[in-house]
Amino acid sequence: MHIEIDDKSGFCFGVVRAISQAEEALAEGGTVYSLGDIVHNRIEVQRLEHLGLRTVTHAEMPAIAGGRLLIRAHGEPPTTYTEARKMGIHIIDATCPVVARLQRRVKQAYEAMLPVNGQVVILGKRGHAEVVGLTGQVDGQILVIEQAGDLQMIDFSRPIHFLSQTTQSIALFEELGAEMKRRALDPEQVRIDDTICRQVANREQYLTQFAERFDVVIFVCGRKSSNGKVLSEVCRRANPKTHVVEEPAEMETAWFEGAGSVGICGATSTPKWLMQQVAEAVEKRLGRP
Repeated sequence: MHIEIDDKSGFCFGVVRAISQAEEALAEGGTVYSLGDIVHNRIEVQRLEHLGLRTVTHAEMPAIAGGRLLIRAHGEPPTTYTEARKMGIHIIDATCPVVARLQRRVKQAYEAMLPVNGQVVILGKRGHAEVVGLTGQVDGQILVIEQAGDLQMIDFSRPIHFLSQTTQSIALFEELGAEMKRRALDPEQVRIDDTICRQVANREQYLTQFAERFDVVIFVCGRKSSNGKVLSEVCRRANPKTHVVEEPAEMETAWFEGAGSVGICGATSTPKWLMQQVAEAVEKRLGRP
């Protein structure tokens, strides 16, 4: 049995940066509060909780007045910073630079669309922290679409500026952008602004090649990971014998029957150490020393 961990899977730059900032603050002593899960991986969150990190919601912010609050890589709308300052909360801003740049582009797009009665449309998961931060950059309405069926929300007689959540599928973005131009009264008034993070997007092609090499693929990611859902589907299309787990205990022995090779990979929110644990669990399950 050949077992291999994908060396390109694991935390993206933005997540590494956020966790490093959290660990540095925790090393100074005392509690650090994270506004929402610092990463969409329950196992990694538990590790950081042992170091003193505590996850809070917006509603709980008044209770931590004067404390330290970490803004995770997903980012937040400006209102969050304003509220924190009023409460005397010290902000540790770990917003991913790629997300911060996109926030500025969303604001610029909205301001450009106002005088021409245009629309800003974002491909993203409604309610996702990054998308909430993006739409919160402006006071007016921004349309969020998740699939082709949502295109009916758009007024194709008006100009459109189309952007994307950083972790969305390039193929889906291109497909929806092309359909917008096809439906538009004036295709020249549809601006396609690809804002997908290439560190994430480039993994799609690589993971396709990786998944094809093995009899069985174990994809490791948290239940809440939007990126995990996208990339696990990439693996499943390449290899139907792809199984998604959050931790080693979820694996089933039947998955490996007759297999000569197992590939282990994960999302941008999956720590390397967790993939290593999964590999060790596969070895143990199959009776390897």
